[in-house]
Amino acid sequence: MAFDSIFKADLFQGQTVIVTGGGSGIGRCTAHELAALGATVMLVGRKPEKLQQVAAEISEDGGTAHWLACDIRDEDAVKALVSQVLHEHGPIHGLVNNAGGQYPSPLASINQKGFETVLRTNLVGGFLMAREVFNQSMSKHGGAIVNMLADMWGGMPGMGHSGAARSGMDNFTKTAAFEWGYAGVRVNAVAPGWIASSGMDTYEGAFKSVIPTLREHVPLKRIGTESEVSAAIVFLLSPAAAFISGSTLRIDGAASLGNRAWPLHKAQPPSEPFNGFHRAYLPDVLKAEQ
Repeated sequence: MAFDSIFKADLFQGQTVIVTGGGSGIGRCTAHELAALGATVMLVGRKPEKLQQVAAEISEDGGTAHWLACDIRDEDAVKALVSQVLHEHGPIHGLVNNAGGQYPSPLASINQKGFETVLRTNLVGGFLMAREVFNQSMSKHGGAIVNMLADMWGGMPGMGHSGAARSGMDNFTKTAAFEWGYAGVRVNAVAPGWIASSGMDTYEGAFKSVIPTLREHVPLKRIGTESEVSAAIVFLLSPAAAFISGSTLRIDGAASLGNRAWPLHKAQPPSEPFNGFHRAYLPDVLKAEQ
């Protein structure tokens, strides 16, 4: 079995691409697809065991992947990481700023430490990675960066800390695209909606019980797949997006549009998902529906 990408097999041959948060979920899927398309993938995350496992999977599938453990919220660690990648693998052609994390909570219950921790993970860490990749490598030869956002367009009730961070990353994407364009660097973002990924199994309590019902609030009447996000990221990294910069691509089945005054009808026929990831697995929280 191999990743069934819609892109040509040698699309990223000879290129080095960093994927943060590459040990699980969307990052894992994206790393697999990039490796299947010829890239040398550098997996970055805080947990070595997860990174090692994904690197082993990619190797088994015939791809090339290396890993480095790093807390992207640590400025000195990020500087050292990028320097090491350059020393060992040469110029960095792509960066997937995927790492992030949050927890459900109403704003009134979030303390300062919790708010700042999520902002540092979902915004500051991505900024540090992008800045260092630009300063140390892409400013000299160009490249492409894709940042990770979320469906925060109408606010993000229950996760206001993450909504604030993701909104900041949207604006950072636009600013970086404008400031760094002279060097041939493109900066874009993706904003997934509800995606069937391992991250769904990290939630507990009332929010966990809501997850299986989310599809009813999507016009396409289903939850997205990791492959559908990965395909968008790969497109934005590719030459086909050579004149796209400063844009955020929503991957949410139109869930972020419309309003409560317009009722959602039963899908006729149901939307068919794209799932090219041969190692994908359904989150436990969704298995009861099968």
